[in-house]
Amino acid sequence: MAVEALSEESVAAAVADAQAAFAAAQDLAQLKNARIAHTGDRSPLALANREIGALPPAAKAEAGKRVGQARQAVNQALARRQEVLEAEREERVLAEEAVDVTKDYDRDPVGARHPLTTIQERMADIFVAMGYDVVDGPEVETEWHNFDALNIGPDHPARSMQDTFFVESPDSGVVLRTHTSPVQIRTMLTQEPPIYMVAPGRVFRTDELDATHTPVFSQIEALAIDKGITMAHLKGTLDHFASALFGAGIVTRLRPSYFPFTEPSAELDLQCFVCRGASVGDPDNPCRTCSSEGWIEWGGCGMVNPRVLAACGIDPDVYRGFAFGMGLERTLMFRHGITDMRDMVEGDVRFTRPFGLEV
Repeated sequence: MAVEALSEESVAAAVADAQAAFAAAQDLAQLKNARIAHTGDRSPLALANREIGALPPAAKAEAGKRVGQARQAVNQALARRQEVLEAEREERVLAEEAVDVTKDYDRDPVGARHPLTTIQERMADIFVAMGYDVVDGPEVETEWHNFDALNIGPDHPARSMQDTFFVESPDSGVVLRTHTSPVQIRTMLTQEPPIYMVAPGRVFRTDELDATHTPVFSQIEALAIDKGITMAHLKGTLDHFASALFGAGIVTRLRPSYFPFTEPSAELDLQCFVCRGASVGDPDNPCRTCSSEGWIEWGGCGMVNPRVLAACGIDPDVYRGFAFGMGLERTLMFRHGITDMRDMVEGDVRFTRPFGLEV
C-alpha cells in the first residue's frame, strides 16, 4: 500500500487532481475548500508523505524528493489561482461599490449630537428632578478657588506643573481648572444655605492622550449643604442616581479613602450593571465588564470638610454637607462598552450617530 501511494503515477495523479480542483474554483470560498482537500492533513500527498517512513532506507530519499516536488507544485498552483481570484474580487468590489461623485444628491448630510453632551444632559436632568440647581463656572480659575479653598495645600502634588495647566507661569495664580469643584466654592461664596447644586463641565490636566486618558475631559460634581446632612443622605442620593442612570436596582458602595476637601472620604463603586455581582466566585460565568469583581470604580465622595465650609463663610457648627463627583467619559465607557477614549475626541460622526438621542 505504501509503495502504491508513493508511486510516480499516484503522486502525479494527486498533483493533477489538485491543479484541476484549483482551476475549477470560481471564488475564494471554493478555493478554500479545494485547498483543504488537496493540501490539508488528510490530502493524498500528506498521507503519501506519512508512508515514506515505511520504505526501505534506500528508497526513502527518492520517494521523499518525489513527494516534496509534488507538494511544491501543488502550492504553486494554489498561489497562482488565489492571486487570480483575489484580483477578480478586487475588480468586482471596485465596480459594485463605485461612487459617482458628480451625481446630484437629494438631501443635506446631517450631523449628530455628541454622546458626552447627551449623557451630561441626562445626568443633570436626574439631579434637577431631585431639586438640584445646575450651575456653571469659568474654566480659567484662580489657584485659590481651584486649590486653597478646597483645603489643597501649597505643597500638594496636584498643584505641580506635572498635573496642572498654568495659564502663564506657576507664580501667576491662574490655572485651567483641574476639576469642577471651584464651581462649588463660588456657589457657597454667593448663596446662603441650604444649597443643592450640580456642576457638569470640562476640566484640564496634563495627561497624555491614550485609550483611557485625555488632557481635556468632563466631570459632574454634586454638592448638598443643609442642616442635619449625613452620610446616609449621600448614600441614598448615590443609589438613586445610579439606578436612574444604569437601571433599576443598581446600588453603590463606599470604600474609605482620603480627599483634602471631604472628611470622611470614600471611593465610590458602582454595582456591575451587567452581572449585578452574580459573576463573583463563579468561574463558569465570568463578566468582562467588572472582571468578575461585582463592582466598578466610579468616582469619589464624602462629607464636606469643615475647613472648606469655613473658607466659604459657612458655619460648620450649623451646616454640614456632602459632595461627590465622577468623570463623564468613564461613565460613558461603562454605559456603552466603549474601549478607547480617543474615539470620543476625534469628531467622527460615525462614532456619534449610533448613540442616538437621550430622552
